[in-house]
Amino acid sequence: MIRQLGIFLLVGWVLAACAGVPSPEDRSAAMRAMAKAADWRVQAVSGGDFSLLVSYPAGLTSAQTLAVYVEGDGFAWVTSSSPSLDPTPITPMGLKLAVQDARPAVYLGRPCQYVRTGGSRDCGRKYWTSHRFAPEVVSATHTALDRLKAHFKVQQFELVGYSGGAAVAALVAARRTDVARLVTVAGNLDHATWTRDLRLSPLSGSLNPADAWQSLARLPQVHFVGGQDRVIGKKVAPAYLRRFPAGSDVRLIQKAAFDHACCWAENWPDLLQEVSR
Repeated sequence: MIRQLGIFLLVGWVLAACAGVPSPEDRSAAMRAMAKAADWRVQAVSGGDFSLLVSYPAGLTSAQTLAVYVEGDGFAWVTSSSPSLDPTPITPMGLKLAVQDARPAVYLGRPCQYVRTGGSRDCGRKYWTSHRFAPEVVSATHTALDRLKAHFKVQQFELVGYSGGAAVAALVAARRTDVARLVTVAGNLDHATWTRDLRLSPLSGSLNPADAWQSLARLPQVHFVGGQDRVIGKKVAPAYLRRFPAGSDVRLIQKAAFDHACCWAENWPDLLQEVSR
């Protein structure tokens, strides 16, 4: 009886914490409305073990260079100790950035966001907590890029990752030869430093981008960080950059007034100009 009461109270507490958070269906509908307003199409693409959501301009048929925006971790946690039941983002920051890119661009969701069926692997909560950067997650994104490459006749990619999507983008870039540049925004580029610095549980089932530095050293990189970002913290990006030898084409651009969410989307066209300098 006591155990049942405890479970009841826990469920009630989680539901209370979720009060005011849009349902997964409403979050998905809001993303689709944002895409429609920009005249972007939305569909699912097979990533092997997972089905991933993609969105792209209605008129896009081919691109020699394609910018692919990888979404962040989304609504992964209700509180600091309770994971959500569905990681579909409340605010799809990756899409907000992508629709402002004048170049050919595609938005790519993460496993279990928006699409919970269609893949052979169950979308357990570990895929937005401890295993968010697991080998199978990286492989799913890698496979999705292969499909985009064939569909749009792509010669090379520029990968742009937001928050946790930066880790996925970096890990995918490390295993491909057709990525021309890696750009990250408020990125989790060294989750070992991140969890240690913020005293979080280690991401036991995840690959760490910082450990792939040797494969990434050949790649031009630009990493945007916010001076007020308390979600990722101040130590992650410098720890990642320290892995690279002097002379590597790896730039860190800090925006002192920005935090984890503000004000990347509002300033993205101007920030893109800084990438190409």
